[in-house]
Amino acid sequence: MKRGVLVDVLSFVGILLKHITCIYERLAYTWSQRFFHTQGVLSVHTHTPLFRPIRFLHKAVEFIRFPQVSPKQPKAPRQYRAGWYKPVLRWVIVVGLVYYMIPEGLVPLAGLIPKQRNPEIDESIFGPETGMGGISYFEPELLGINIKPASMESDTVIVGIPEPAEYSKPKLLLYAAYQIQPGDNISNLAQGFGLNQDTLISVNGITNARLLQINQVLRVPNQDGILYLVRKGDTLESIATKFKTTVQTLQTVNELLSDTLMVNANLFIPGARLELLDLQEINGDLFMWPVRGYITSYYGYRSNPFTGIRQFHSGLDIGVPMGTPIRAAMSGRVTSAGFDKVYGNFVVVSHHAGYRTLYGHMSVIRTKSGDYVGTGERIGDAGSTGLSTGPHLHFTVYKNGVTVDPRSLLK
Repeated sequence: MKRGVLVDVLSFVGILLKHITCIYERLAYTWSQRFFHTQGVLSVHTHTPLFRPIRFLHKAVEFIRFPQVSPKQPKAPRQYRAGWYKPVLRWVIVVGLVYYMIPEGLVPLAGLIPKQRNPEIDESIFGPETGMGGISYFEPELLGINIKPASMESDTVIVGIPEPAEYSKPKLLLYAAYQIQPGDNISNLAQGFGLNQDTLISVNGITNARLLQINQVLRVPNQDGILYLVRKGDTLESIATKFKTTVQTLQTVNELLSDTLMVNANLFIPGARLELLDLQEINGDLFMWPVRGYITSYYGYRSNPFTGIRQFHSGLDIGVPMGTPIRAAMSGRVTSAGFDKVYGNFVVVSHHAGYRTLYGHMSVIRTKSGDYVGTGERIGDAGSTGLSTGPHLHFTVYKNGVTVDPRSLLK
């Protein structure tokens, strides 16, 4: 028998005996684990007489040097030097700086860089009439504007382009309808329509912005402005002068065919605003709270706590601890300060636009008649003087001599 065939046979027998030996070793190990509850005794069982012939023959076969084919070893990954990209990045930055920052004529290298050519542009489409994206240069003489040269002290001259006349032309007043949805208020509605609050308040006759009702329909004009109630003796010239506009604007916006005005008619004044005080009153931002406490009795009808008779309560009762500082709800002049059988120690402050505030049941008065007090200035301390059931502040607001609900005016 040739040696090559013998080697193949012995190789096959050796591999077969090797697998048999591995199986017996596993069985011996499992048997020792199950019956002797031991670990690490594999060498004891594999050297018993049963295993010795098999291991001897296995060693004999392995002793024969038959050729073995070793598996191909995978190629080692190519090693790259760490940080190889850094010099490349540096060169890119240097080349970029050279290309974009070296001015022409500074070095000969600048002449090698090709000039960037601008696309051909038809300059006839540019001009103040068209407003097509602006113009690359500005010649005031073309627009009939005389600009004096700036003094030597000024650094730059800023020249503006007049607004096209079409943008500022008065336009006819038009209205759209909007139904109020949950969560709407004057502020977000005005912002959403691109108008100011004065416009929505005026054209819809809103006297209290906090009383808007869901599904209420508002008129929304196409421009800012307010409604003006024409009074006896008013003319277009006098109204235009008062609101700093022109007669032509008023005629165009309101579609007036003559200069005659009807008394008590509403005239829309474009661009006009409400007085700040009126706007604060409507939005409920006119007065600050004179004290911070809890309301024990609201404005309106109630049962008298002493007689039980249903009577009208002219203000708010705000329960606070004894001695709590009482502050002026708005700046004004103290017109009265003293003692009353009902209100006890009280102070009355007169404000502009016909408003007056009363503070009652004080324990101490810290101002006097004739004094001017600012918003938030301390005018007394809370108490329980006069007709009172406990320490609190009675707060009343008068508008032109008539009481109004203070809650609609408090911030």
